[in-house]
Amino acid sequence: MASNKVVIFGLGEMAEVMHFYLTHDSDFEVVAFTADEAFVKSGAFCGLPVVPFEAITREFPPDQFAMLVALGYSRINSLRAEKYLAAKARGYRLVSYVSRRATVWPGLEIGDNCIIFEDNTIQPFTRIGNDVVMWSGNHLGHHSSIGDHCFITSHVVISGGVAIGERAFIGVNAAIRDHIKIGARCIIGMGCVITAEAPEGSVYKAIQSEPLPVHPEKVKI
Repeated sequence: MASNKVVIFGLGEMAEVMHFYLTHDSDFEVVAFTADEAFVKSGAFCGLPVVPFEAITREFPPDQFAMLVALGYSRINSLRAEKYLAAKARGYRLVSYVSRRATVWPGLEIGDNCIIFEDNTIQPFTRIGNDVVMWSGNHLGHHSSIGDHCFITSHVVISGGVAIGERAFIGVNAAIRDHIKIGARCIIGMGCVITAEAPEGSVYKAIQSEPLPVHPEKVKI
């Protein structure tokens, strides 16, 4: 029987957020935190023990505990991917969290170590790979797929039939038209509108709004 007792990898804001969500919106029980020994500065976090990753299998063996890697998108998601693979190499089952306030349909294919926050709408015939983060309020259209180790921020619209390559990052309020491919390791900045295929490793930036060179009280709207 799979254990519902979970060790969270991470000691930052993301780990604190996931402790809150797992505690209040899941059947998992967070029992400890872990991180590489060089980053462990205290023996406790969120009121729970912190054990260096180098010693984690002795304190919380993988046959009795699961793990969730709760890291952000550093180095275009490479850091989270590295720790995900390291945890699997040590024999841990990586759990996924899907908010009870997300809209999902039967048949959703989702990998391990995924984090799907509230108000995501995930339509039928979609596939989400391993180690994917979808922050709150996104739309994932029918027949679309998200590759491993991606990070989707908030209020992103991914239309139907889109294929997103591994380790991509998509910023707040971005929109992607239907039936195109987003290459691996692409960075789609906040507010971008993508209407054609994005080559692997490409970077997109929306035009930044500039302040008007007048006082606000003189502007007629």
